[in-house]
Amino acid sequence: MARRDKRFQKIHSEGIGFGGRIEILRDSRTGVCYLWRNDGTGGGLTPLLDAQGRPLQEHGL
Repeated sequence: MARRDKRFQKIHSEGIGFGGRIEILRDSRTGVCYLWRNDGTGGGLTPLLDAQGRPLQEHGL
């Protein structure tokens, strides 16, 4: 079976205390960056936006 590349790449991660984490993920197909936050009991995912309110795209990371 052929190996498949991961679609989402973790480009930043940091702990925020009490088991919580903030991570920035990049979609390798679209280049759109997302903020993921979890605290052990729940989490949330949202796209990062530029100054004009469009999804932040980083193709060269």
